[in-house]
Amino acid sequence: MADQIELEIVTPDRLLVHEHVESVEIPGKAGCIGVLPGHAPLITELTIGEISYKHKGTTEHLSVAWGFAEVLPEKVTILAQTAERVQDIDVKRAEKLRPAPKPLYKKAHPISTTKRLLMRSSALKCD
Repeated sequence: MADQIELEIVTPDRLLVHEHVESVEIPGKAGCIGVLPGHAPLITELTIGEISYKHKGTTEHLSVAWGFAEVLPEKVTILAQTAERVQDIDVKRAEKLRPAPKPLYKKAHPISTTKRLLMRSSALKCD
């Protein structure tokens, strides 16, 4: 078993990473997957998260959103919808793209005092 594994990270726009690395962590749909050289083959769907990999003793990080990863004993190929190195993220642009929070509940429609009294009086009537 080799001490490194080939890593390719590709988006529709470009080849982002093509290096030999010591390890890779992938945000799979069912959870984080740690990959070392000689890993059993698998294919997984990616979710929004962080890919990290160790290269020449330093750990590199990338933000990723959606895609697929193929893991083979000697190679990891990641096909991502979007991926960016952490240092390349434009924070202002990312903040603008962040969806607005949704309210946890809908505000109740105000009922007039008269209508409320009529509802109460009708509930108290006996037929």
